[in-house]
Amino acid sequence: MPSIWSETTQIAPRPPLPGDLETDTAVIGGGMAGVLTAWLLKEAGVESVVLEAQRLGSGQTRNTTAKITSQHGLIYDKLTRRFGAEQAGQYARVNQRAIAEYRRIVRELAIDCALEERAAYLYSTLDEDALRAEAHAARALGLNAQFTAQTALPFPVKGAVRFEEQAQFHPLRFLAAVAEQVTVYEQTLVLRVDGGRVETDRGTVRARHVVFACHFPFVNAPGYYFARMHQERSYVLALKNAPQLDGMYYGVDPEGLSFRNAGEYLLLGGGNHRTGENSAGGRYELLRQAARRCYPDSREAAHWSAQDCIPLDGVPYIGVYAPSVPNWYVATGFQKWGMTSSMAAAMLISARITGREDPDGAVFSPRRFKLPAAGANLLEDGKQTVKGLSRQLFTSGRAELEALPSGHGGVVELDGEKVGAYRDETGELFLVSTRCPHLGCQLEWNPDEKSWECPCHGSRFDHRGRLLEGPAQTHLTE
Repeated sequence: MPSIWSETTQIAPRPPLPGDLETDTAVIGGGMAGVLTAWLLKEAGVESVVLEAQRLGSGQTRNTTAKITSQHGLIYDKLTRRFGAEQAGQYARVNQRAIAEYRRIVRELAIDCALEERAAYLYSTLDEDALRAEAHAARALGLNAQFTAQTALPFPVKGAVRFEEQAQFHPLRFLAAVAEQVTVYEQTLVLRVDGGRVETDRGTVRARHVVFACHFPFVNAPGYYFARMHQERSYVLALKNAPQLDGMYYGVDPEGLSFRNAGEYLLLGGGNHRTGENSAGGRYELLRQAARRCYPDSREAAHWSAQDCIPLDGVPYIGVYAPSVPNWYVATGFQKWGMTSSMAAAMLISARITGREDPDGAVFSPRRFKLPAAGANLLEDGKQTVKGLSRQLFTSGRAELEALPSGHGGVVELDGEKVGAYRDETGELFLVSTRCPHLGCQLEWNPDEKSWECPCHGSRFDHRGRLLEGPAQTHLTE
């Protein structure tokens, strides 16, 4: 189901790439990070083009909950302990500057995007100690944060951390306005990149600089980002007849929920899981149960889901793609904080391209690898990849095709072969390969989204096998 942002915004279509051309910078990806990068480059006098495989904002930007915050979960205490106060401070400063940059652009372009200053809360119903530590660490880094026991939530909490000077907005209205200022080619799929040569299905772009702002980098080597992060999905309900809160709320408990108002709606989020690990489904139903508990008079108006790239150590990868390709840049690993991280990436990358290296960008460097901070996640991601490959190579289908009921999908046996099958409500059958074309892991069915998902690296396909999002670049075979 479309998000409320998609339902209330029509972005004018752009033409595909008309053929070969040359430019200073080619930006791959027409979401928030890509468009903002092109906009800041234009402000600095640098020519660029944005290459979008589908439509502007058709990826994660349309499915965000659209919080613009430097409050990113329980991060500042961890960063201070693992990275040191200097780099933790860099993270805080860049994200606060990103919030201010959104305000500047909205003001200068007079964008009607419902930008509102709101406090952002972290809360827990289980424990206050981590919250107190987070408040202390955030204040030490110069953020306006304080511990409180008072919230507007409809249930008791052990405590919360309130961050001031945060914001929320309508992301697609903002994106549409900024995109009017830059050159965008839609329906232009990038197939490969070799140095400054960007080959698409519509022609070749030659550029001095190439920016990968396409959510998950599809070039495996160099960089090896597929081994340095995984993807997770989360779910949202838009509720009518629910109260106005005094800010944005994010639960830090294992089953924590998020809350924010958006005009007449209250957005209730949660149900997080690793992409490809939701065979039982029921994530929307969990949110519906929570809505009935918290706001019994509310009514569901829309529901949707989003996907996030999760880096090993909790910090996005923003900067030079790899040492061997110094004119390539990457913006990925935004976790749950894509709007602020998109602006942070655009600021840091545009500064680098224009020769204005930002000293606060060091903490985001893709070249970093801090084993104490990343070790446990590196091991878990490796185990997931081995499991996904093993399923594809060494396991059989889980049921006979004839046993698959209408409205369900799964990995089944057909004539002794393993296939992915979905039978729709009319009984029509759709068969696809279970092998992800990215690196060969076995796909799993997500009944909440009726999609095939890769548990290794997060590629997704619809029930017909058509690519929804990468890093895979091709559809599934039948």
